[in-house]
Amino acid sequence: QVQLLESGGGLVQPGGSLRLSCAASGRIFNINSMGWYCQAPGKQRESVAGITSGSDGSTNYADSVKGRFTISRDNAKNTVYLQMNSLKPEDPAVYYCHAAELLTDATLYHYWGQGTQVTVSS
Repeated sequence: QVQLLESGGGLVQPGGSLRLSCAASGRIFNINSMGWYCQAPGKQRESVAGITSGSDGSTNYADSVKGRFTISRDNAKNTVYLQMNSLKPEDPAVYYCHAAELLTDATLYHYWGQGTQVTVSS
């Protein structure tokens, strides 16, 4: 089993910065990608940022955070980071770490963190 432990959330003023971390632990064989999602009550989780675990380390971002957020990873530590700059009150409040593990049958298994709170307020 893989467990995801998030850290780095908190209270920040508009325009401020935070850095989220998510460390994967447990029986990890092949993490294909990691990322961050947000979810409103009763709705599907929405991708904020993602990064592959391959050598290329390709990234993707939601339009609302492009140019402000940067995702990175340390494959050796099975850890993904989200550097959040120029934070706005309208940014998502809860961020969920996500990891996709490539199984031996070539399917993906998804793991989720418990969520970390980010409050942007003056």
